[in-house]
Amino acid sequence: MAARIVNLLVGPDADGMRLDAFLAAGEGMPSRSACARLVEAGSVTINETPATSKSERVLLGDRVRALVDEPEPREGPLAPNPYIPLDIRYEDEHLIVLSKQEGLVCHPSPGHVDDTLANALVAHCGYAHLGLLQGEERPGIVHRLDMDTSGLMVAAKDDETQRALQDLIRLRVLDRRYVALVHGPIAHDEGTIETGIARSTRDRVRMAVSDAPGAREAITTFRVLERFEAGTRDEGYTLVECHLYTGRTHQIRVHMRHVGHPLVGDQLYGRGDERLNLGLRRQFLHSWRIGFEHPISGEKIELCDSLPDDLADVLESLGERSLGRTPAGERICPLLVPEGRG
Repeated sequence: MAARIVNLLVGPDADGMRLDAFLAAGEGMPSRSACARLVEAGSVTINETPATSKSERVLLGDRVRALVDEPEPREGPLAPNPYIPLDIRYEDEHLIVLSKQEGLVCHPSPGHVDDTLANALVAHCGYAHLGLLQGEERPGIVHRLDMDTSGLMVAAKDDETQRALQDLIRLRVLDRRYVALVHGPIAHDEGTIETGIARSTRDRVRMAVSDAPGAREAITTFRVLERFEAGTRDEGYTLVECHLYTGRTHQIRVHMRHVGHPLVGDQLYGRGDERLNLGLRRQFLHSWRIGFEHPISGEKIELCDSLPDDLADVLESLGERSLGRTPAGERICPLLVPEGRG
């Protein structure tokens, strides 16, 4: 493994700072935990004397030298695709939170070889800076969004972070909120759907609610944001926020269909009439909010993402049919379609 020498001079602003924090603040230096490991490995000197503790204090005028390993460039099976735009909302050396556009597949699958989010992540970060716990064909991927679902998702830049984020999902403390427009009126302001989900025995492309032994537990809670009255040829619509406690394939789409309220525009689980779907040809489903504790820094990450134009246009087209917002809707709807957009 190649290595480089980094020379740092302690200035007035760093006088008295902990050694690991001082190193991490240096240009081109790795994370604080990685710098602590450099000290432990004997790769750091202060005034040409080996540093003995990551917590010792540097003083004004000290000359600090570190020998930093440089990972060899790592290649993998995916071709980098720099032409796929990444709408990054947060990024540090450990992870990325981005807003995925509709129509983008998360990782390679039949018919999608080099036009996926994974290809874009490889172009942006390189294989050496992406978590590979899910395999080299899913670099950085922590959780997925369906191709035609838009919104916020997280990618990991190293195995440690990827494992920690997946643990947050398993522990149900990575808070993922989606907004969906569904067919029909939902009477109760909130509810919980808890079923098993498995691949359909009739159509292998679809998932289905199932109590078969191989079905996986799936829990979705929802709360109504706004209701829209029935028209002359439809039964009305309801805007809901869904909270995922598990992350099964097509979970929200399957669950809302199961309770009689399929998503507007859903070509797989919904109603095929384009008029009933308000002109949408993809499911009205958007990952609008994500919140979690950063697994390395402990920082609380909370991000919101307003609706893309196609979904916002549909929602605005229903404005005159609104039957009113719930208290939750009064708080959330203005964030979904900001006033004066465009």
